[in-house]
Amino acid sequence: MDKLAIARNPRARHDYHLLETWEAGLVLTGTEVKSLRAGKASLAEAYAHVKRGEVWLEGMTISAYLPGSYNNPPPARSRKLLLHAHEIRKLIGGTSRKGLTIVPLELYFKDGVAKIAIALAKAKQLHDKRADLKRRAEERELARQVRARRG
Repeated sequence: MDKLAIARNPRARHDYHLLETWEAGLVLTGTEVKSLRAGKASLAEAYAHVKRGEVWLEGMTISAYLPGSYNNPPPARSRKLLLHAHEIRKLIGGTSRKGLTIVPLELYFKDGVAKIAIALAKAKQLHDKRADLKRRAEERELARQVRARRG
């Protein structure tokens, strides 16, 4: 399985505890796919929600494909995510609980088809973020000490 990354959500793992992840297809137009192949997408402000039994992605920006002329859709339009019914039911159950949301993690091509990784997530508190930063700093320091002993 060939996987070519297009865009990642830089804040997802920092701001949220990821509980469960899924891979979803996207409903796109032809010029959007061409822009994605050129790597012109951003997930920085993106989020997903369930509306009338369907999952929608909001805030993902796909830049206009310049040769596309009038065929280009708006860059930040709503895009439907393609998931199985049982996966949508799990997301509905998860988001109905207080404090859980759907966060996009990564946009990529898998075997030539655009896919997006989404996760059911719970927002981290400030002390959780500080603890993660402290843990990562300690791991880096430990790795430095191990390298110094070997070298």
